[in-house]
Amino acid sequence: MQGHGHPQPAQPPPTGALVLVRVLLVGLSVFSIGFLAWTMLLRLAIVTRKSLDWGLLVAALAADVLSIVLLGSEPGDDVHTGGGYLGLTLLLGTLVASIVYYLAAEIRHYQQLRQDGYGGRPPAAYGYPQPGRPPAPYMGTTVPQHTPPPMPHTPVPQPHTPPPMPHTPVPQPPHTPPPGQRPTPARIDQVRAELDELSDYLRKHDEGGR
Repeated sequence: MQGHGHPQPAQPPPTGALVLVRVLLVGLSVFSIGFLAWTMLLRLAIVTRKSLDWGLLVAALAADVLSIVLLGSEPGDDVHTGGGYLGLTLLLGTLVASIVYYLAAEIRHYQQLRQDGYGGRPPAAYGYPQPGRPPAPYMGTTVPQHTPPPMPHTPVPQPHTPPPMPHTPVPQPPHTPPPGQRPTPARIDQVRAELDELSDYLRKHDEGGR
């Protein structure tokens, strides 16, 4: 179940309208020589609703009243006493300080408002985690999952492999050298002729020796 979520931030007015209001308030304060400088701080306090701005508004009103009293105590139209100079300094100082603070604070306020409305983080719905924040831990009960018991390991029988047969060498036939070749008849005749010549030579040698 979702809630209503966060409220949407207020949308700032157009920039042109803001510039016009600032110009009017600053011009009114300057043309009144600082007697109406408190109007700028009143506008700022209403816009920002800060206690600091309300306190500055009261201080500006007190300074304006005091400066009016000091300037009114002058005997003539010209300022020539210490009280008159103090009142004039206080009036002009309050005017300058109010203008600077008013413009700076209001511009910063509306810039922050635009960033929160357009460039900021979108409002997250109820029950969903917001960006930048860790999710909340889940507080529910966790149901344990059932784990089946392990199955017993049964060895698988391996097929019987017969032992290898012994290698029997194949008998080789005995090596028979090739029969010798008989000499040809021409070779026999040549040997016989050489033997005859040798016999004749030996016979002649014996006869010559005798």
